[in-house]
Amino acid sequence: MIYKDYQGKKLSALGLGAMRLPVIDGDDARIDEAAVKEMVAYAMEKGINYYDTAWGYHAGNSELVMGRALKEYPRESFYLATKFPGYDLSNMPKVEEIFEEQLRKCQTEYFDFYLFHNVCEMNIDEYLNEEHGIYHYLMEQKKNGRIKHLGFSAHGSCEVIKRFLEAYGESMEFGQLQINYLDWTFQNAKEKVELLKEYHIPVWVMEPVRGGSLAQLKEENVVRLKALRPEESVVSWAFRFLQTLPEVTVTLSGMSNFQQLKENIETYETEKLLKEEEMKAVSEVAYTMIHGTAVPCTACHYCTSHCPQGLNIPELLALYNEHAVSGGGFIAPMALSAVPEEKQPDACVGCGSCEAVCPQQIKISETLADFVKRLG
Repeated sequence: MIYKDYQGKKLSALGLGAMRLPVIDGDDARIDEAAVKEMVAYAMEKGINYYDTAWGYHAGNSELVMGRALKEYPRESFYLATKFPGYDLSNMPKVEEIFEEQLRKCQTEYFDFYLFHNVCEMNIDEYLNEEHGIYHYLMEQKKNGRIKHLGFSAHGSCEVIKRFLEAYGESMEFGQLQINYLDWTFQNAKEKVELLKEYHIPVWVMEPVRGGSLAQLKEENVVRLKALRPEESVVSWAFRFLQTLPEVTVTLSGMSNFQQLKENIETYETEKLLKEEEMKAVSEVAYTMIHGTAVPCTACHYCTSHCPQGLNIPELLALYNEHAVSGGGFIAPMALSAVPEEKQPDACVGCGSCEAVCPQQIKISETLADFVKRLG
């Protein structure tokens, strides 16, 4: 197992994420606890010492199951991370209640790593609202030793993350971002990494294989990668990309069965950085994945001055691309929840004024109508 130095600790470069644990009969709330214990035993044996769960994973059962699984091992033999669930705004006034319950569920007296969960457009104002006392309460728990390291995770834009760091950056000891070779440019992951570097904040990675989409490539992309590294599996390329980024400390993988765990651990037994030609190859694979689905908006904003509804069309098209490339997911709906109702995609009246000035000749009204349909 590869290990990374972090404040005098040796953290396994691969962490076990507990968002996609094995379940019974496809029911996300019914975790296969026997399978989880088998996976944790193997992970511990092979050197994984970082375990990441959260309040809302598996309908609230992830913390319970991980607590029971890890209770079988000496507390000093692993690092446990969980998060304050700010993705649900009704939780904002309940930080003390939730934190105490998380300690109970995880059967521990402290968390090694604790995060503000999912800083994004939807919740940034409430995270920064001092009336909730979230930051001050968590800092008090750190002072009392019940949080060893405080950080955050974010799916929001660079602008949102910057607002968060301007307020709390000096106290953040790590930041967890969605990074993979698809999102390096598509979701501006590279820019987000640079932002964290400005604040001297180490980087944790989530969604390294983009929910599995980087494990199942089209045949032409498989052939392209295999020509460079015949011995590597398709999914290992996603991890090798992250191994190549010097800013990355821990990469979390939500492994849903024993075979995935075994294969990922094998990848992290050695560090095989991508060469320049290989980095170019994964960039080309990402390009084909994005541009085979996404509309080619360059955010020139010619359209916005011609829209009678005053819609932020480039922003809406960017969210459409996210939703289309991902095949759905929560990121676009989450971002749209912060957009006023009169500025939503369904506010488009289909007049075509924007299309008349679009240099890319995008059929904007049709795209926004398709977005509404995809959103249900």
